Amino acid sequence: MLQLLLTVAILAQSPPPGSVPSAEYVPQRVYDTRRAAFTDFESLVADVARADVVFVGEQHDDAGAHRLEQALLSGLQRRKVAATVSLEMFERDVQGAVDRYLSGAIAEPQFLAESRPWPRYATDYRPLVELAKREGWGVVAANVPRRFASTVAKSGQTAIEQVAAPDRPLIASDLQCPHDAYFDRFVLAMSGHAPADGNAQAPAPPPNEEQRASNERYYWSQCLKDETMAESVARAVADRAGKGGPVVHITGAFHSDFGAGTAERTRRRLAGKRVAVITMVPVADLDAVAPGGDDLKRADFLVYTLK
Repeated sequence: MLQLLLTVAILAQSPPPGSVPSAEYVPQRVYDTRRAAFTDFESLVADVARADVVFVGEQHDDAGAHRLEQALLSGLQRRKVAATVSLEMFERDVQGAVDRYLSGAIAEPQFLAESRPWPRYATDYRPLVELAKREGWGVVAANVPRRFASTVAKSGQTAIEQVAAPDRPLIASDLQCPHDAYFDRFVLAMSGHAPADGNAQAPAPPPNEEQRASNERYYWSQCLKDETMAESVARAVADRAGKGGPVVHITGAFHSDFGAGTAERTRRRLAGKRVAVITMVPVADLDAVAPGGDDLKRADFLVYTLK
């Protein structure tokens, strides 16, 4: 019943079937960290069109970022560059429903009932899926099913060993979760000591034994998502071999900021391929933007959006 009510609510918010809202202008400023200079959105699109993988890191409640994600895909389409759209927001076990919807085998109400879309799917991600459907592009349900991530967060990495054999393909086969800079940043964020802008981080008090165990469990849950999404992206790149055009992965910015998380794990699987990272950064005043400090390490392109 809950899923049925969610489906009805999503359809009530949605544009007419088959339509895709226009990607009208969205206030933004684009900073190319490699050139240390401001650029424009069209130049960004032209650049990442030549990449093998494009990570777009968002704040999930940033409406401007969602509109610009659509504009990015529209920019690729205008350039006749086909893409594959990969989404953190769908999990591997609903890939069949995604594929059936894209092929026209099922209508949107059934697709929504079977795919567990996020609550803001109609406004935030439906335009991306509909554009891909219209263009004949693939859409990858990239993430690990949340039931596995939740179990690991509660019980730790040993829970992965208890996953039934038929479900094991829903999880990345190669899991590497070192205590590196990404781990440190994750623990700092968990402690509430990491600032939202990613700049110089305040030191957190030393964790006690219980906190360390909790951090370890939640980090393995995070790593499970990163590794599974990275494997999904790498497979999508292999499926595109010889076709040209990037796999565009939409994700929360923490998963790709500083080239870490899912981005680092994708590079591990795709040696020699170009992986570009875009981070969407909501700000209160576009005219006051002055990139500096750690922000310059967050991504190849920083796209500042108006809150």
